[in-house]
Amino acid sequence: MSAHWVALLTDADSDSSLPTDSAGIAVWALQYTNRVAHVDQAVLLELEQSLRLFGGEDALRRLIEDGAGELGVSSLAWAPTSLAALACARVGIQNGFAEPLPKLLDRLPFETLEAVAKHGATLARLGCKTLADVRRLPRGGISRRFDSQLLLAMDQAYGLRPESYPWATLPETFSAKLELPGRVDDAVGLMFGARRLLVQMGGWLAARHCGVTAFTLEWCHDTMRSKDAGDGGELIVRTAQATQNVEHLSRLLSENLAKVTLKAPAGDLMLSATEVTPIVEESRSLIPDDRATGEAVDLVLERIEARLGKGRVLRPVLTEDHRLEFMHRWQSANEKRPHAKAKQVPGPQPTWMLRTPLRLDVSNDRPLYQGPLQLLLGPERIEGGWWHRVKDSNGQRNLVTVRDYWVALSPFAGALWIFQQRLPDDAKASWYLHGLFA
Repeated sequence: MSAHWVALLTDADSDSSLPTDSAGIAVWALQYTNRVAHVDQAVLLELEQSLRLFGGEDALRRLIEDGAGELGVSSLAWAPTSLAALACARVGIQNGFAEPLPKLLDRLPFETLEAVAKHGATLARLGCKTLADVRRLPRGGISRRFDSQLLLAMDQAYGLRPESYPWATLPETFSAKLELPGRVDDAVGLMFGARRLLVQMGGWLAARHCGVTAFTLEWCHDTMRSKDAGDGGELIVRTAQATQNVEHLSRLLSENLAKVTLKAPAGDLMLSATEVTPIVEESRSLIPDDRATGEAVDLVLERIEARLGKGRVLRPVLTEDHRLEFMHRWQSANEKRPHAKAKQVPGPQPTWMLRTPLRLDVSNDRPLYQGPLQLLLGPERIEGGWWHRVKDSNGQRNLVTVRDYWVALSPFAGALWIFQQRLPDDAKASWYLHGLFA
């Protein structure tokens, strides 16, 4: 299966004494994917499209597990479907990819799926204990005796039907509240709860590609307070530059709280991002941006070549040639560039071209590449190269090209650019793969 789901369970008892906030967890999770949903008191994330962005599956798992632990998530699990991940999280199985999905789910109690658990009494009378027992029941009888959600949930959990949810949206501003498990008499003690709010804010900032330059921590005094203590207090923390680094913000807040004296015990916290600035990513190109340096690229390349040596910095230059592999050449960066235009090859041109054409097998006069190829468009003849002489171990020779190009369709590899080499003695020509279309 191509999907990669993680379920963050928030309804079970947690080791943390702070209450968990599924809405806050969903906002934090939006930094990793825009496909975040609330299902059965859990937060579900679809991460297939994010794996490469965050450095692969292992790196992304570590990021999510570390953050989820700080947010009070009691259990999490990974699986190919969302309901399978949720079922695994409920029984404490973290890796839902360790074995085939049907084998994994079949041994789980049917109570792990909410839509099935609703009919637990009836299913128990039918002798069902696991999801495998429910699967063995006649589908026609299930659809008549139970509601449609039972079969739908079973099929979705086993990957037989697509899953769709109302996805969580990212709020325009950040403000989160937290009820402390007990009264806090010392301001430094507020960091216990404020740290969780900072983690949530860090996720929101990352999702919005912004940094905070000022945030406000507010606290409410306990109801059993003196009249002159007031309803609560607040602390505004400012940073020298926009940041979304939770560790830095935590240290900064801790230093400021150390200077605060509470007028009465505090019971509730609220954290708000009061000043937010977009973070502009710096270019990762090896060539400086003209707008940032004010220096033309040509001048930059000259300085780099002077430092590295002549011939160490090359640039592509177009040449007038019909043959696609010779439509450009590499020359020194400070060498004068000729004013040339590449010849247009008739017909469509491939997105990627092989450095050396790959000879194809032929069956019944049809070229093969991961199956028989279907010729869609062609032939387009490209002929030339009598002027192109190269030296090799056999002396000088001409690179004459006489080819008939086709656009072909492979049942597995998609659209291909192939050619048939025309031989001077009219012998049976060979087929070659030369390019691939996106």
